[in-house]
Amino acid sequence: MNALLLATDAAAAEAGSTMGSGIIIIAYIIIFGVFIYFMMVKPQKKEQKRVAAMYSEMEIGDTVVTTSGFYGVLIDITDDSVIVEFGSNKNCRIPMEKSAIKQIEKANQAE
Repeated sequence: MNALLLATDAAAAEAGSTMGSGIIIIAYIIIFGVFIYFMMVKPQKKEQKRVAAMYSEMEIGDTVVTTSGFYGVLIDITDDSVIVEFGSNKNCRIPMEKSAIKQIEKANQAE
């Protein structure tokens, strides 16, 4: 009888330890998910908001820097694209997508 009680106690203890380790694994997964959110997802959303605000504040005459490093002046703005004038040659006007603009300097800040 004692052997039977010891066997059931050992089985109950083993079941409790596997349940406890399962809770620990779930806790680690939750902690890892929160870590990923604050280190990757949240900064990316913040950057997307900054870029959207930059595009919405663009005006004709602003100086822009493209992703390839060229400096130019905005000549025309449409929904998805812009026309940028490069250099002192007034005939060098290139249409490009808004996503090709990396940085904007307002015309009134340059004065």
